[in-house]
Amino acid sequence: MQNNKRLGRQALLFPLCLVLYEFSTYIGNDMIQPGMLAVVEQYNAGIEWVPTSMTAYLAGGMFLQWLLGPLSDRIGRRPVMLTGVVWFIVTCLATLLAQNIEQFTFLRFLQGVSLCFIGAVGYAAIQESFEEAVCIKITALMANVALIAPLLGPLVGAAWIHYAPWETMFVLFAALAAFSFYGLHRAMPETATRLGEKLSLRDLGHDYKLVLKNGRFVAGALAIGFVSLPLLAWIAQSPIIIISGEKLSTYEYGLLQVPIFGALILGNLVLARLTSRRSVRSLIIMGGWWIVPGLVVAAIATVASTHAYLWMTAGLSIYAFGIGLANAGLVRLTLFASDMSKGTVSAAMGMLQMLIFTVGIEVSKHAYLFGGNGLFSLLNLFGGVIWLGLMFVFLKDKSVGNRTDA
Repeated sequence: MQNNKRLGRQALLFPLCLVLYEFSTYIGNDMIQPGMLAVVEQYNAGIEWVPTSMTAYLAGGMFLQWLLGPLSDRIGRRPVMLTGVVWFIVTCLATLLAQNIEQFTFLRFLQGVSLCFIGAVGYAAIQESFEEAVCIKITALMANVALIAPLLGPLVGAAWIHYAPWETMFVLFAALAAFSFYGLHRAMPETATRLGEKLSLRDLGHDYKLVLKNGRFVAGALAIGFVSLPLLAWIAQSPIIIISGEKLSTYEYGLLQVPIFGALILGNLVLARLTSRRSVRSLIIMGGWWIVPGLVVAAIATVASTHAYLWMTAGLSIYAFGIGLANAGLVRLTLFASDMSKGTVSAAMGMLQMLIFTVGIEVSKHAYLFGGNGLFSLLNLFGGVIWLGLMFVFLKDKSVGNRTDA
């Protein structure tokens, strides 16, 4: 196992290759969302299928998490990760053959399976390869690259459909993933610690039972899911909120993503700068001072006036800055809250989060259809309040997140 102290060029090659794959899967969601209005029109489907595309994608991201982490523990992170990249390439190209919205949505589910490989395999290898302070810095820097997808995706996707068929987006996604496959094949180290052990359903059940009996791990994993849900719900629902609801152009829709995801990137940059000076615990608490107030601003504004989409954008931007500060450290502490092998722990964490995302986005969709922007924002605030409560549980032990904490 590697334990890199500094971010030299060779040490960064693997995370950069991984983040290119992560970027291709993220852009595969964020770029097609503004194009979903064209997709449903082509297939003569209703606009309710717009957020359902993202729901299917995230449901796929939960589907194999339970298996891939433990499998990579035993047969190696490299072969499992590389298989995931090939899977994404094939399922993206298969979208060109879809004949109706049901087939398209099913293929979105299959593409979403590729997300399982990022957390359960790729990020587990990152966490195993670097010490805590360096790992948090790498995670924050990787997040900035990955977050270019939701920042540029809506803008590029909105422009793309004016000049090319939406199907050609999936050729782009496959091409990006092909480049990442080449890089990962050359640069990814093998960090699995249980190579050669037999994999059985009984052993899997025993391992997951031990992980899920850890109350601090469960609190952390659920907290990451609930605090990220408002951002995911916005990505899924904003084409309908902005374009269909507020009657703005696709270009204006894209511009409204910039302050939110720009703030998220800024939060990650601040985190990368502070991580060597502050404890992980203090950075999480610092993020909380932005997360909940931002969601409060969005909720109050849209309850007072359902068309206060600019105030909602401002509130979500404040919240997103807090996410950037808090989440990388929270992920690290949650992953190491359990002594189980990190493939299994990462998979359990991913499944809990994807379950929250999949159910939460559908609930958010119905909240918007029933109560407009106000109810949508109140639901987002509810997620923030749950995160706050879970943080009291997660950080109850005063030693958690201090420099001596693993």
